Amino acid sequence: MICPHCSSLKVANRSRLTRHGYKTFFCKNCKRIFNERTGTPFNRSQIQTTTIFKAVLWRLRYKLSLTGLAEMFSVEFERFYFTRETIRRWQEKFAPLITEELKSGRKGQADIRWKIDETLVKVEQKFHYLYRAIDSTGKLVDTKLSPVRTSESTSAFFKQAVLTVGHKPVQVTTDKESSHPGAIKKVLGGKVKHRTGQYRNNRLERDHRGIKSRYKSMAAFKKFESAEIFCQAFDEQREFFRFRRWHKDRRTSGGKRADFKAKFYQLKNKFLGRKLVWKQSAMSV
Repeated sequence: MICPHCSSLKVANRSRLTRHGYKTFFCKNCKRIFNERTGTPFNRSQIQTTTIFKAVLWRLRYKLSLTGLAEMFSVEFERFYFTRETIRRWQEKFAPLITEELKSGRKGQADIRWKIDETLVKVEQKFHYLYRAIDSTGKLVDTKLSPVRTSESTSAFFKQAVLTVGHKPVQVTTDKESSHPGAIKKVLGGKVKHRTGQYRNNRLERDHRGIKSRYKSMAAFKKFESAEIFCQAFDEQREFFRFRRWHKDRRTSGGKRADFKAKFYQLKNKFLGRKLVWKQSAMSV
């Protein structure tokens, strides 16, 4: 354990726990007492970190409204009254933590053949373009929301995708959108094979159903920032809990439940751990 105040390693455990059951420590260097959540976004929350994690994940993964989630957790915790605004604030504050952690774990996982397309997402009564890319096996490469579809926005998406997975593709499949060829040549290089065709991107078109079916039940987004946070976090958790390891992989229902349970606790431990909490770039949202 490192002291969050002076970064000293001279830390002693205390027998006393906090009201929520978290361990407390004493720093022999700066003479301060702190607990497991000191210096993290969860420190002043009256709710346990595990509950916050579940609320954010259930909001991303399932078609649950803010009001529905608030009612569920209000029944589970009779001492507290949850509101829809509480769930919304947790989503905007903590969903980027999940996004950044899952993104870092996907570096080097995508192959060298990408499929890229845009789908429409309604924000503030206007349609925005959600750039999405998957590889030849169906694994997620990256996601980016943009109010326009231009050569600059397409180039920015390619740069973000390369930064996320750590390498450039050798083959890119897109539709016949005019902004793609120039952006591919500018960011990915002239040696990348660019394929276009009527049916070559069908797999990605089908993959759009995930975000489409999830966000339509929310009756669109009211703010661009909220839409961007949700779309990125949704695609990242969807990829993390993806059951098929290769194309036409057949999994039993029991195997899927076992995989989900294992991955749930894996993500939960990351969320509760300092590795996730101390990422200041994600906490600045």
